Amino acid sequence: MADVALLGFKPQLVVPGMKAEAAVQFYKAAFGAEEIGRVTHPKRKAEQECPLILSAELKIGSSLILVSDCFDAAGEENAAAAGGGGIAFRLEAEDVDAAVKKAVAAGAEVMSEVLEEEGSLLGKVKDPFGVVWAIAAVGKKSPEPEA
Repeated sequence: MADVALLGFKPQLVVPGMKAEAAVQFYKAAFGAEEIGRVTHPKRKAEQECPLILSAELKIGSSLILVSDCFDAAGEENAAAAGGGGIAFRLEAEDVDAAVKKAVAAGAEVMSEVLEEEGSLLGKVKDPFGVVWAIAAVGKKSPEPEA
């Protein structure tokens, strides 16, 4: 069997309740995401005030993710499809405290305060769609307390 060259990894968030547009706006506000592409459902685009999102490609820092509405082959909401639960992402930030505060200001819930873990600062937030985001400063130690 020949080797298969994988060229990249794009995690995809499948948002229940037809709320992908709201998720995209949240990720822009909370994490500075830049939308670099979007594909909507061709049949439902004209029928809805907010078209069904097949995929919205977002860039956060140097990483890419896809966000889509949860739907079946007919373009109808499908509760059995994958949702936000059970998915977690790790973001790297120069200022973990500021990144956590920005996410909370945009509507995230603090899951754990910013603490030093394994030699790095780490804080966790849960977005309004149930996705947990670990925000870390890789390789950076917390400041030494002054004597």
